[in-house]
Amino acid sequence: MSKFKKIETSIKDVYIIEPTVFGDNRGYFMETYSKKDFEEIGLNYNFVQDNQSKSKRGVLRGLHFQTKNTQAKLVRVIKGEVFDVAVDLRPQSETYGKWEGVILSEENKKMFMIPKGFAHGFLVLSDEAEFTYKCDDFYNGEAEGGLAWNDKDVAIAWPLGDIEIKDLLTSEKDAKWPSLKELKNTNLFQNLE
Repeated sequence: MSKFKKIETSIKDVYIIEPTVFGDNRGYFMETYSKKDFEEIGLNYNFVQDNQSKSKRGVLRGLHFQTKNTQAKLVRVIKGEVFDVAVDLRPQSETYGKWEGVILSEENKKMFMIPKGFAHGFLVLSDEAEFTYKCDDFYNGEAEGGLAWNDKDVAIAWPLGDIEIKDLLTSEKDAKWPSLKELKNTNLFQNLE
C-alpha cells in the first residue's frame, strides 16, 4: 500500500498528493518522495533536479514554463504557506487555458504534481515561505517562457486577502510575460508538449 494519496483535480494529470505522516509527542516523520510508491499510484516520473526557494509575504513567482526540456514538477512547502497554481498550456488539451490552484503549507504537508505542458507559479501567503520542488528535466534558461500572472482570460483567483495588488512583489521578468492570447500566436508556444 502506497504511503501517498493521489487526489484528482479539475485538470487531467494534475494531482494533489497527501503523504502519510507519522507523528507523536516528539514530532513527525514522513517520506516526501518514493519512486516505488509513486509508481504504485500511477505517477511514473524520473526526477533529475531538486530546487528550493525562499520568499517573503506578497511575492508572486511565475507563471513559468520551458519550451524545450519541458519539466514535470512535484512541488511542496517546507516552511510557511503559498497558493500554488498550474495553468494548462497543452495545445490539444480540453482544459487548455484552465488553471488549478492549491494551498501548500508546512502544516498541511500537501504536494502538487504538475505534468509537462503547464505554466507554474505561486503566491506567498505567510510572512515567509520555503518552497521546494523536484523536476524531471534540467533547467534550460534559453528555453524559458512565461505567462502573465494576471491574464484576464485565464482569470486566476489569487487569494490576496489583505495584500494589495500594488504591493505584490514580482521579478521584472515576471511582470512582463505575455497573455495567453499572445502566447498562442508565438512559435515558442507551439513547442510545448
